[in-house]
Amino acid sequence: MEISVLLAEQITVLFLMGLVGFLAVKAGKFKEEDSRIISNAVVYICSPCVIINAFQITFTPDKLKGLLLAGGAAALVHIILIGGGKLLSGPLHLNGIEKASVEYSNAGNLIVPLVSSVLGEEWVFYTTAYIIVQTVLIWTHGQSVIRQGQEKDYRKILLNPNIIAIAVGFILFATGIHLPSVVGQCISGFGDMIGPASMLVVGMIIGNVNLGWVFRQKRPYLICFIRLVLFPVITILIFALSGAERLHPDAEYILMVVLLATSAPVAVMVTQLAQIHGRDARYASVINVMSVIFCIVTMPLMVLLYEAVI
Repeated sequence: MEISVLLAEQITVLFLMGLVGFLAVKAGKFKEEDSRIISNAVVYICSPCVIINAFQITFTPDKLKGLLLAGGAAALVHIILIGGGKLLSGPLHLNGIEKASVEYSNAGNLIVPLVSSVLGEEWVFYTTAYIIVQTVLIWTHGQSVIRQGQEKDYRKILLNPNIIAIAVGFILFATGIHLPSVVGQCISGFGDMIGPASMLVVGMIIGNVNLGWVFRQKRPYLICFIRLVLFPVITILIFALSGAERLHPDAEYILMVVLLATSAPVAVMVTQLAQIHGRDARYASVINVMSVIFCIVTMPLMVLLYEAVI
C-alpha cells in the first residue's frame, strides 16, 4: 500500500512537470516543435547517461542473477503483449498504430525516474533489462507493425545510443571499473534531468491538442484500457502463478520494476515512427496523451494489485 501511494505521488509530480510544458505552449512562450530539441536531448543524452550510471555498482553474482531475472521477465511480458496484440487485432480490428500502442510502453523516459524515486536509484539497474528487450523489438517488430511492412533497420538498432550505453555500462559493471568522480557527476547530472525533461516534452505536445476533442474520441479509451489495465493484470497473474518471486531474494521488487514498465503509458516512439512512415501521427498522439493522463490512476492500482497477490 505504501509503495502504491508513493507511486501515485511521484506520478502526480511528473504530471505537474508536464503541466509546465502545457502552459508554456498555451502562453506562447514555446512552440510544439520546440519539444523535438528537448526530446532529442532526452533520447540521446539523458537516457544513455541514466543507463551508464545505473551500471556503476559493484559487480556481484546476485546482481547478475537479478538482471537475468529481469531480462527473462521482460521477454515474457513482450511475448504476452505482442501475442495479445495479434490475438486482439482481428476481433477488435486494431490498425498498426493501435497494435503498437498496446504493445509498447514509455518504459525508458517515464519508468527510470519513477523507479529511482519510489524504490531507489539502485533499482534503476534492473530497468535496463526491459529497455534492452523493448528497444530491439520496437525497431524491428514495432516498426514493421506501424508501417505494415517487414523491413528492419538492424544498423539503427545497434547504433541506438541506449543500446550502446547498455553495452558500455555492462562492460564497466562486469569489469568493476568505476568512472572518475568528475565524469560520474557529469553523467549523473544529465541523468537527473530525464524526468522533468521527458514530462516537459509530453506537456508541450499536449499544448497544441484540444483536450476536449481528445476525450470525445471513443476508440482510444479501449486502447488505453488494454495497455494500462488488461495486459498489466495478465502480467501480474502470470508472475503470481509462475512462482517467479522465489527465484531471487529481491525478486519481488525486480518483478515490480518490470510491472511498472509494463503498466506505463504508450511509448512516445509510436508517434515518432508514425510521423517517419507517414501514418496517422495525430491519432497516435491522442492515444499517447490519454494514456499519460489515465496512468496517474491505473499504475498505482496495478502496484496495489501486485502487492496483494505476490
